[in-house]
Amino acid sequence: MVRVQGLHSEPAIAPPPKRIRTSSDILRLLPYLRPYKVRWIAMVVAAFVSLAATISVPLITRAVIDGPVREKDAAGLWTLGLAAVALLICEAVLWFVRRWLVARATMGVEADIRKDLYARLQILPMSFHGNWQSGQLLSRVMNDLSAIRQFLSFGLLFLMLNIVQIIAVTAILLAMYWPLGVVVVVAIVPITWAVLHFQRQFTQLSRQSQDQAGNVATHVEESALGLRVIKSFGREEHAYRGFDERVTGLYDTEVRKVAVSAKFWTLLEVIPNITLIIVLGVGAYATGHGYISMGTLVAFITMMLSLVWPIASLGFLLSMTQESMTAANRVAEIFDAPREITDGPHTAAAHGGRLELIDVGFRFPDSDTWALRHVNLTVESGETVALVGATGSGKSVLAALLSRLHDVSEGAILVDGTDIRELSLPALRRTVATAFEDPTLFSMSVAENLRLGNPDATDEDLARGIDVASAEFVYDLPFGLDTRIGEQGMSLSGGQRQRLSLARAIIADPRILVLDDTLSALDVHTEAEVTEALGRVLRDVTGIVVAHRASTVLLADRVALLENGTVTRVGTHHDLLAEAPEYRYLLAADEELAGVQSMSGRSE
Repeated sequence: MVRVQGLHSEPAIAPPPKRIRTSSDILRLLPYLRPYKVRWIAMVVAAFVSLAATISVPLITRAVIDGPVREKDAAGLWTLGLAAVALLICEAVLWFVRRWLVARATMGVEADIRKDLYARLQILPMSFHGNWQSGQLLSRVMNDLSAIRQFLSFGLLFLMLNIVQIIAVTAILLAMYWPLGVVVVVAIVPITWAVLHFQRQFTQLSRQSQDQAGNVATHVEESALGLRVIKSFGREEHAYRGFDERVTGLYDTEVRKVAVSAKFWTLLEVIPNITLIIVLGVGAYATGHGYISMGTLVAFITMMLSLVWPIASLGFLLSMTQESMTAANRVAEIFDAPREITDGPHTAAAHGGRLELIDVGFRFPDSDTWALRHVNLTVESGETVALVGATGSGKSVLAALLSRLHDVSEGAILVDGTDIRELSLPALRRTVATAFEDPTLFSMSVAENLRLGNPDATDEDLARGIDVASAEFVYDLPFGLDTRIGEQGMSLSGGQRQRLSLARAIIADPRILVLDDTLSALDVHTEAEVTEALGRVLRDVTGIVVAHRASTVLLADRVALLENGTVTRVGTHHDLLAEAPEYRYLLAADEELAGVQSMSGRSE
């Protein structure tokens, strides 16, 4: 999608650059474990004590067979039997404790990372959000953090436990009877090869699957928000085909993941079974010739079988590790994105509202074309200036610079003599409020939407803003100001959304009020009412009005004419009409359209 600004256009949305995945990305998240370190230490201790109990049970079995069973010692059998039961009960209790501890700790870690990630998204510049699909961001905030939590709660601990168990049990097996131990060690080699071979393929497919899931989420979100457009053009089938294409791609990737996993698990089933047959044969021979006891053979087979799950799950755990590293890499892409627009040292909001633009220039990141260049303009406190220009002249870009949605590329913008980059962002945005042409309303009540810029606004403040914006329709909604607006305010008309956006900006009580073609969706009669009320409001603030209509221009004390990204003329409306043909040309088109609308109204 390219947002055209005439000759100046924002760069098209491109996929964010892929970072090289490193283990350091997952290690960077380990500090989130600190608040839960006591739980983690207790969990690890419980897990390793439980592992010790698991390993001890086959050894007790050997002692039972070679001792009380062979010697028919009933008292000894009861003693060792009770010891085995106690170990099993201890193991079960420790498993419960571990799972209870890990659930509380890892969910807390996930919530903490998600909060920080959301906070990071709020402070990243508009240039960042312009280059990222919302579905990709949603996938990172939800799916990737869930993958990291699963690794921290399950994968990391079991990876440590399984490696320790493999080493410890293998050493015990070699100590029991080294020829059989060598058979087990030899069997581990092809399993290790399978783990390393297939986990690389699985990791690549996992990253591809995660990216495709983000694309599916983006398509669903865009289709939901643009449903009226899709239906109005009868393009439901086209939208479905686009969705089907993305879902099919995700399906194919998931099927390839399953195929890789199936090959891997097949080997992990076959190799241990072959090893078991060999161990049974060699073990029976060794037992028959008195090289090992029957208890040792039973304990050996039991311990060898206890290795099957740790070795088999090693590939799964390594894949989970790689998947979590990929997820951490995708999360780190957001944490590492440059903030660019940072707070200044001054926290006091402006009192007067005098605005100066000194040789201001701006171009979008990764673009060589200047959207604005050499813009000089002074707006006195309490004065209103209208920005007039053809499409693409830079009016909306200039309006966005005033509240630092973008930062100037050169020059400076001063409020009461202070560079706005020296003000903290909260202080600046208490000073400057903007009502946009295409406003965004949130899934909350009307009152909550109106108080977005001023949480402390009273009911009287809300009534005043509603009155100025001619938004009295809100009182007729099912629950008045407590009515919950649907997502993006799609349940309201474009004009109603604009009026609520205007009311919200007025209620914010700024020193500088920026109206970015806020009245474009209003009919002629409603516009006249709003314009008359706005005239009273603008007497008390510094106003910047992006205007396309002559009626809106009349709100201003002076007019600044923008051409090709720079201010070419500044004067009163009447002066520019008399002296600037290009200004007359711009307003003539509007007046001609207004005349047609007026004639149409009379004919009806």
